[in-house]
Amino acid sequence: MTIHFERELDRLKKRILSLGAMVEERVRMAIKAMEMRDRKLAEKVIEADHEIDQIEVDVEEECLKILALYQPVAIDLRFIIAVIKINNDLERIGDLAVNIAERAAFLSTQKKLDIPFDFPGMAEKTQSMLKRSLDSLVNMDIDLAWEVGASDDEVDAINRDMYLQVQDGIRKNIDRMECLIHLLQASRHLERIADLATNIAEDVIYMVKGEIVRHHAEDYKPHGVNQ
Repeated sequence: MTIHFERELDRLKKRILSLGAMVEERVRMAIKAMEMRDRKLAEKVIEADHEIDQIEVDVEEECLKILALYQPVAIDLRFIIAVIKINNDLERIGDLAVNIAERAAFLSTQKKLDIPFDFPGMAEKTQSMLKRSLDSLVNMDIDLAWEVGASDDEVDAINRDMYLQVQDGIRKNIDRMECLIHLLQASRHLERIADLATNIAEDVIYMVKGEIVRHHAEDYKPHGVNQ
């Protein structure tokens, strides 16, 4: 039974990593569609959303089956619990990629707004957080997982700045309010992806160390850093 159990765990890890790679690619596509005002690319992201939804259901069913059949304990149990949570977060990130693509599809039909918002910079930071959270999962690297959470404040700050810029933009360009709101929503979607990437990183820490850091992450530092 041990051999079968180990095979099931290995298969489960491969499936969650495959889902992570798929979600990461959808986020990249959505951001590119937003930056390039590429409606066709945006529609590809929107139309393919069902694939991520189905994989998310399959992975959850696989986790429940393993729990029922093998009744794992200790680190194996933590791994499965973390996978269930990460699986859900990845599906939500996929939904946010669709939301960004929908904003991109709309804005592709509108005249470009002259607003000093660093969407590419925010998108780059968010994508980096997602990549590092998934890399920490691949390598069970809690130091890398910690770096993800440390980056979240930067994305939050850009999102707050975007909110202020949109307020100012609406005052100056009331006729472009709809476009400005779509930009604000895109910013908010990126900020939520960063939050979910942080959740994934925190689940990796839980998986490896058995410690829940979500509500007191400031108490945790990378290996080798003085407390």
